[in-house]
Amino acid sequence: MYVPRILCVGPNGGVSSREEQREEQREELACQLLLSAPLEWLLLGEEPAAGLAQLQENNQPSPLCGHVFKVGEPTYSCRECAADPTCVLCMQCFLSSIHKDHRYRMTTSGGGGFCDCGDAEAWKKGPYCQKHIPTDSNRDSEEDPVAQLPADLVARGYSIFSIILKYAVDLLTWEQEDQLPAGLEPPERGDMYYCMLFNDEVHTYEQVIYTLQKAVNCSQKEAVSFATTVDRDGRKSVRYGDFQFCEQAKSVIVRNTSRQSKPLRVHVMHSSVVAHQCFALKALSWLGQIIQYSDGLRRILCQVGLQGKGENSSLVDRLMLNDSKMWKGARNIYHQLLMNSLLMDLKYKKIFAIQFAKNYRRLQTDFMEDDHERVVSVTSLSVQLFTVPTMARMLMVEENLMTTIIRTFVDHLRHRDLQGRFQFDRYTAQQAFKFGRVQSLIGDLKYVLISCPTEWSDELRLKFLEGLDAFLELLKCMQGMDPVVRQVGQHIEMEPEWEAAFTLQMKLTHIISMIQEWCSTDERVLIEAYRKCLTALSHCHSGLSDGEQPITLSLSGHSVDTFRYQVSQDKVSIHLPVCRLLAGLHVLLSRTEVASHYPKQLPLSELSPPLLIELPLRCLVLCAQVHAGMWRRNGFSLINQIYYYHNVKCRVEMFDKDIIMLQAGASMMDPNHFLMIVMSRFELFHIFSCADKRCSMDLTFYTDTNNTLIEEMLHLIIMVVGERYIAGVGQVEPFDEIRREIIHQLSVRPMAHSELVKALPENGNKETGLERVIDNVASFKKPGVTGRGLYELRPEWNKHFNLYFHHYSRADQSKAEEAQRKLRRQNGEDTALPPPLPPPLCPLFASLVNLLQSDVLLAVEGAVLQWAVEPSGGGWTESMLQRVLHLVGMALLEEQQQLENSSGDDDNVTFNYTCKITRPGEAPSTSGSVLALLESLQNAPHLEVHKDMITWILKMVANIKTMRERTSSTCTIGISPGQGSEETVRDKDKAERKRKAEMARLRREKIMAQMSEMQKHFINENKELFQQSLEELEASTSAAAEDRYTLGGAQRHQLVTCILCQEEQELRGHGRAMVLAAFVQRSTVLSKNRHRNLPDPEHHDPLFMHPDLSQGIHTTSCGHIMHATCWQRYFEAVQFKEQRRQQRLRGHTSYDVENGEFLCPLCECLSNTVIPLLPHARSPDCSVTHPSLEVWLKTTSQQIAALHSAYKAKPEVPEGFRVDFTPQNAFSSSISAMITTFSMSTYKVGLKLNPNEQDHRVQVLSWSTCAYTIQSIEHLLMDEEKPLFGSLPCRQDDCLSSLTRFGSTCWTAAPLKTVHTHFIRLFTALVPDIRVENIPCILDIDMFHLLVYSVLSYSSVHCLDQSGRSVVDSAHLHILHLVTVAHLVQILLTSTTDEVCMDQESGGSEEEELTYTSVLPEVSSGWQLWRCVKVGVLPFLRSAALFFHYLNSTAPPDDLLVAGPGQWEALCSYLSLPSNLLRLHHSHHTLLECPRSGGDKSRAPTLCLICGSMLCSQSYCCQTEVDGEDVGACTAHAFTCGAGLGLFLRVRESQVLFVAGKTKGCFYPPPYLDDYGETDQGLKRGNPLHLCSERYRKIERLWRQHAIAEVIGHAQEANQTLVAIDWQHL
Repeated sequence: MYVPRILCVGPNGGVSSREEQREEQREELACQLLLSAPLEWLLLGEEPAAGLAQLQENNQPSPLCGHVFKVGEPTYSCRECAADPTCVLCMQCFLSSIHKDHRYRMTTSGGGGFCDCGDAEAWKKGPYCQKHIPTDSNRDSEEDPVAQLPADLVARGYSIFSIILKYAVDLLTWEQEDQLPAGLEPPERGDMYYCMLFNDEVHTYEQVIYTLQKAVNCSQKEAVSFATTVDRDGRKSVRYGDFQFCEQAKSVIVRNTSRQSKPLRVHVMHSSVVAHQCFALKALSWLGQIIQYSDGLRRILCQVGLQGKGENSSLVDRLMLNDSKMWKGARNIYHQLLMNSLLMDLKYKKIFAIQFAKNYRRLQTDFMEDDHERVVSVTSLSVQLFTVPTMARMLMVEENLMTTIIRTFVDHLRHRDLQGRFQFDRYTAQQAFKFGRVQSLIGDLKYVLISCPTEWSDELRLKFLEGLDAFLELLKCMQGMDPVVRQVGQHIEMEPEWEAAFTLQMKLTHIISMIQEWCSTDERVLIEAYRKCLTALSHCHSGLSDGEQPITLSLSGHSVDTFRYQVSQDKVSIHLPVCRLLAGLHVLLSRTEVASHYPKQLPLSELSPPLLIELPLRCLVLCAQVHAGMWRRNGFSLINQIYYYHNVKCRVEMFDKDIIMLQAGASMMDPNHFLMIVMSRFELFHIFSCADKRCSMDLTFYTDTNNTLIEEMLHLIIMVVGERYIAGVGQVEPFDEIRREIIHQLSVRPMAHSELVKALPENGNKETGLERVIDNVASFKKPGVTGRGLYELRPEWNKHFNLYFHHYSRADQSKAEEAQRKLRRQNGEDTALPPPLPPPLCPLFASLVNLLQSDVLLAVEGAVLQWAVEPSGGGWTESMLQRVLHLVGMALLEEQQQLENSSGDDDNVTFNYTCKITRPGEAPSTSGSVLALLESLQNAPHLEVHKDMITWILKMVANIKTMRERTSSTCTIGISPGQGSEETVRDKDKAERKRKAEMARLRREKIMAQMSEMQKHFINENKELFQQSLEELEASTSAAAEDRYTLGGAQRHQLVTCILCQEEQELRGHGRAMVLAAFVQRSTVLSKNRHRNLPDPEHHDPLFMHPDLSQGIHTTSCGHIMHATCWQRYFEAVQFKEQRRQQRLRGHTSYDVENGEFLCPLCECLSNTVIPLLPHARSPDCSVTHPSLEVWLKTTSQQIAALHSAYKAKPEVPEGFRVDFTPQNAFSSSISAMITTFSMSTYKVGLKLNPNEQDHRVQVLSWSTCAYTIQSIEHLLMDEEKPLFGSLPCRQDDCLSSLTRFGSTCWTAAPLKTVHTHFIRLFTALVPDIRVENIPCILDIDMFHLLVYSVLSYSSVHCLDQSGRSVVDSAHLHILHLVTVAHLVQILLTSTTDEVCMDQESGGSEEEELTYTSVLPEVSSGWQLWRCVKVGVLPFLRSAALFFHYLNSTAPPDDLLVAGPGQWEALCSYLSLPSNLLRLHHSHHTLLECPRSGGDKSRAPTLCLICGSMLCSQSYCCQTEVDGEDVGACTAHAFTCGAGLGLFLRVRESQVLFVAGKTKGCFYPPPYLDDYGETDQGLKRGNPLHLCSERYRKIERLWRQHAIAEVIGHAQEANQTLVAIDWQHL
């Protein structure tokens, strides 16, 4: 009855948003009073407030936190203690847990998960934070919390909960749009309908907004608000009225959105249905709140929700199974309820998990068809259930979960080819979408397998192996998918689809690794798994060798049977997961020593090694041929596949496992047979089998391709024998493997932490193991203000460098080789890079060593060396030789190690490589022995590079010989004699080197002497030239010195050069105008009051500046000088170019020509005007006697009176003062024009009005920019603690001097009367006069601006004084004295007496909020007042000094600074500066809510670095209008806070954003670094970040220097991408 009445009142047509909010509040209140309050009374049987408090008191709180994350909320995971990466803490729990001192990772939540604090299974240690530590009493007894509640409450609870829950479930799963369930029909049924729009993931915001504007003709703003709500809540009524009215809107929406894809979902629903659904949601939220008060009530709700008679009959099941039919808002609310109830109660969590697993297949199938993101689907709850290890294993045993997940997955990938393999070709968008969905199943499987079991039960073994069977079925469908055939003749037409297969492979990589880990923990499981995998592989192999013709290969007296197969002609595939899984299990047999313990149970005899190596070998040959350029015509898809095959993301389960498979095969075969098969697959057999025919110089074989293939084959052999750093192949620990990776990465170049992490494979827990090893092998270099921290390899690890490291790409390999050789040269060693000592092999792989001494390999080595001896044939390359030398070196190291380890009995040294290399070649190829060939190559001139390596090999051979002789004679002597022989060779070598170096030095010295001789000769011949230039130089330096510091003296001439036409010119008043490129901008850097509104430009009077300096005009210049005419031509060209560009391409450039912006032609600095350069003013004449202050005041007052009356009637004039005098113009027309140009720029920027030369405020704004620029530069110098004079860069120096000179002359461009009026008003502020009205109070005037204005406007009065008695300078001095006194008065009136301590950041004066007092405040001591005055007046005096220095080009007069700044500097060690760039928050712990969209947390919270406000960036909810355009919150804020410039920190992305106006912006590196000295924009890595104060100071300095616009300009110039960022929407 009540429900429709309260919730049904539709919007009364076109109400304003405020009324709508009121309406919502009214509904809320009515619900509260009429619907939920009675329920609470009924449940508790007493006043709800008291009853709930009572419940809470008796309740023993659950140790689980259960805080549900919203989208974008920060989450923290501990990398040391978390059971897996999905275990996260909310900020409150994290801050009060032990983990905040561990290595943790920050991320932002995608929404939907909850905090795992208090879950003992989620953490290895420290599962509870301070808040959630369980009390002992309630953990001992596992009693039922319901028993604690009063019985009548329990009974009422059951009935109320079941009624409400059933009601809510009925309504949320209700299908009909205009009927209600029986019993709920309203008494009278009106014709009132809603047109309800639902959310989907297909349509964009823009499409929806456009459609709504058409369908329900609303404004853009309303449409945006509709779209935002639909996106947030999942549905929104866009129309309210009778059925017809709503139906019409529906048809328009459907028609408009069905063109590209399926249309938006729109239903016309009866208002009472909508009302009941709204109430159902409110009821669910109410349930969620009530159960928070008591565990007993929570348990009751769980029982109500899960009880049911038959299959899927309980209420929770009904909700789950209807999940995909509900809208987003409803799903969110009931998921939240499930989390608050079922998942917080451990007993019912299990029951729920079983139901979830039972329905798993159906839920996933629904999800495939659903068009919502996974976050709002019930399937996303799997992360809460499957990651709990005990629960995952229970579900695996009871519900056979692993098999279910895998089978569901396989069923959904239906596209197969004839052999039953997956086929992803020509994918439609629909299938791609589905494929994306299916991948979430792999995620679930990962959760189930993420933690290995410690003890196995028989059922678990059974179910796991059953799951493994299903998994092998999946892998069989992948074995051999996407096969490729080499294109011959013409290029491939359609690039085949390859990405889907690799995506699948990447997703499964961790699963495959985890399955291997599970197998490794139990011997029986491992043996069974090995058997199953072998069966699967032989099933895949069944079709391999049929139909291929068998052939026999023979070489060096060995022969082997194989079959004909050529990678370059037949099908080959890069996907061999079954093979690779077997390789992984084979290594485990060796690692866990199962192979040696249970040889009988293993089917090792059934293995056919040639078949095992066949497929991986084809894959590796394919890579080699692609490198050799044989597959060019197959296009990019193949190149990409090869890239990913080796890439760190895939290589662990692809490339690495292929090498292992070859090692396994080779260790079970005759090494000669193995090598012959390899040569045959590389299609190189014929080259080596007829090496003797090489003499006939038949070069058809020896193409570049074959050379590359031979190199690749030798490299493969090196890898098969040498890659032993996998635990199980070699006797090593996983630790060694990571260490070796890092050593080789750092051998290429020093790297940052993040680069290293990227170069190492991650395991399922997102860990690489880097931290355990890194400090052992590398040293860390901290970064400066830019750049990032780098790790450098410690020198003692260089000896572990292996040039043929299997994970090097070709580029890395050559870089590493170069770096290592360079290092060895620097250390004065030879440049040989011998192979490092290999670790010993495990027993199962022990026979690999014999490859090195096999006859076939010796024959290959002999052949290559033989070719190298006669270099005329093109059939070999240096890198081929290098690889052969490496192989020889490896063999010698093996032999040496065997000799050292054997205890002197010659019998157990089976490895006798040295004997074999001394035998000459076999009969047909009568080449010398390998050793003889090496000796002949040692001094070959064309092999200078390899000389050191060959020498090293020969030394080793000699060493081993002596060792053998010694062991055969006696085994007592140490190894010293061997060492000795090595020493002698080394000494000879060193002597030879020294001799060469000495010769080179002498030659260098001789050349240098010759050169200096020639130089002298040249100078002597052209003496007069040099003389002249030296004199000029001296003259110019002394002139420069004089220019800065002379106190008087003659007029100086200034010569300047135009950067455009390179002509020199002297600055003269009547010469051609010269100008300085400049940039004028409004600024709030010195503002002390950011809340003041911008003045109304039409009526604003800028004559008196308020001391809070809330907005000023600042000018910067790059200091480059041009002729005015040259500049005008340049600017016209820029404008013309811009107009032409408009037709072609309308992106924003880094400068805006319409606003008069351009880039300085020389340095590309952003500029928008030019300052005219004017000649120096006359220096003050020190000989003149100045009149006293009284005299001057009297004269001036008379002059002012005269002026007053001059504009009215006949004046009485002081002697020599001519009111009607018109001074002649001191400047040429071109200079006057430039004066006007600059005045207009400041006017336009300062007031944002169109230029108007007649406006009387023009001069004031020009003076104002002069005063403001001086003030901000003074602040900057104070801030950086630099001396006032001499420390400015010359661009600022030039800028200030031209600004002041400009200020002192710009009055000439205006009617005298205006300037006089200005002066009279300014003077009145100091010396009151009844004739002048509306002068502000003395406390509301910034004194430095007053000083500058008065001094600069005084000239206009002074020029009328023809008596010649008074001097301008004396007037300036008096004005300064007056203003200083006025300033002191200000300070005394506003100083407060509480800042006694020196370090307080308050300096009194105008810098403080003005506190008016009727009399002077009481002062506790004179000393303190004196300090106050000093501190307050210092900035003013410093600015004045700068001003007069530039005005008169002299050092400031001594009588000005009474107390000498030297003593003051120490006193005012810290001036309170107004630019309140907040000290950035050192840690992000603020709750960031969006200011508008009520309580929904902001997606992109952004902090203004200027004033510290929090904004919500980049979202539709917070857009505002500025000048008729919609802009985002940051852009809008920049206009009010920074006069169009903004500096923002995007908190969650950890990015700094600079914006200027609406169209310009750039990202800047943030001042936050992690422990490795790197920034982390976008929190991708999630390492803890700390504020780096130097970088923060750098950003602050950019702001103070007004350089933000320049930084943005340069950034945009440098990065002109085609896709521009819409800065205004941020």
